[in-house]
Amino acid sequence: MDRFRSFVLPIAIVLGLLLHKYCALFTPYVPILIFAMLLLNFAAVNVKKLKITMLDVWLMLFQIVVSMGSYWLIIFFGGGDAIAEGILAGVLCPVAASVVVISCMLGANRETVTTYTILGNLMVAVVAPIYFSFIGQQQDMPFLDSFWLILKRVSPIIALPFILALCMQHWLPKVNSFLCKIKGVSFYLWALALLFTLGQTIDFMFLYGKDNLGSIIALGIASLIFCVIQFGQHFHAIEPFLFRKAGERVHDVVH
Repeated sequence: MDRFRSFVLPIAIVLGLLLHKYCALFTPYVPILIFAMLLLNFAAVNVKKLKITMLDVWLMLFQIVVSMGSYWLIIFFGGGDAIAEGILAGVLCPVAASVVVISCMLGANRETVTTYTILGNLMVAVVAPIYFSFIGQQQDMPFLDSFWLILKRVSPIIALPFILALCMQHWLPKVNSFLCKIKGVSFYLWALALLFTLGQTIDFMFLYGKDNLGSIIALGIASLIFCVIQFGQHFHAIEPFLFRKAGERVHDVVH
């Protein structure tokens, strides 16, 4: 089935478009799929290799500075609150939980990706309430209430599978070993979660997007631009690491 992996994303988009009403019905199950997906991947994490690096610091600073800078830039040029807040949320929001699955499938270091997934979500739980104290419709909500609102939604999906995986590594090594052997299933769990999420998004656009078509197009263009920018800065941040690893492989082959 591995040869069909490259078709998963376009198939999910097409099915999400055609079956959006039905896909939207299954979105309550997406957190369960993400939980299972992360548990399979966290089971293979070597805890001793988890460490905070300057790469993590740089990526978090980029999210904080660029998200706020983009917000005020859009406001300054009269782009409107909805577009400005959408761009802020898009840049600030933490990496998707599926990044562990997809990045590792492409050859990324599992411990590095896991570290930033956890740190990124914690960073947003702290920074977002500060932003919301003077942006958006929740300005009257106290910081601790806003912090707890975000944390209680993030923790069960990110922290709980990580803690459970660590417990299994320590007390149930055979179960953990089994999960490591079937961790490839996480890709297909991601594909299913992607299908349901895309379906819900498309369904929402059909229901409420007619009166906000201009904002949707603007946010779509902005999302594309920031995807390119973020991809570029992520690549340049890890480029020395990639070339160092490539050099090590060449050295091993030669010797």
